[in-house]
Amino acid sequence: MSVKLYNQEGAEVGTVELDASVFGVEPNEALVHQYIVNLLARRRQGNAHTKTRKDVRGGGRKPWRQKGTGRARAGTSSSPLWRGGGTVFGPQTRLYGYEMPKKRKKIALRSVFSDKANSDRIKVLDQIQIDEIKTKSIVSLLGKFDLSGKKCIILDEGRNDNCALSCRNLQSVKYSRAATTNGYDLLNADYVLMTKAGLEKIVEVFG
Repeated sequence: MSVKLYNQEGAEVGTVELDASVFGVEPNEALVHQYIVNLLARRRQGNAHTKTRKDVRGGGRKPWRQKGTGRARAGTSSSPLWRGGGTVFGPQTRLYGYEMPKKRKKIALRSVFSDKANSDRIKVLDQIQIDEIKTKSIVSLLGKFDLSGKKCIILDEGRNDNCALSCRNLQSVKYSRAATTNGYDLLNADYVLMTKAGLEKIVEVFG
């Protein structure tokens, strides 16, 4: 599959081929769902933690003798039955995500890329060169492709600090290095803008 290659001014300067191994596969929706659920689960902090009876401070001495007081038997003040005692079956620090095979992750990302390519939502630029950090530069760039106000993700290879910092104040625009992009950001974006170098890196990493 070949798509048009544009420059920053929005003018067509040629065509570029999208590798079929990444952009021409049959989307696997079930695997994409599994990938996204795992990705979001791994982002959960899981910091909630309650103290059990072994974690509560004190409780080493028997509060009173076993018999003869008229009160119920008690062995420790850290008992869950006591005020200030431990908690039974409370939340513990944990990781919500799980390990997913790398091959499955790649198939899921290929499915997302292929879906974007099939719906003609990929724009390839020869390069993205921004001389200074200005949000207006990104807004102007998107306007030349009729993408103003639409959710977009920009993929580039190497460090492009000016571009990354210029995207910070735009809620609908996200910048990412091509090699480290994830399926959630790709699915969330209406359009994918990538440089030619970023396209080559995507094929190298995910192909």
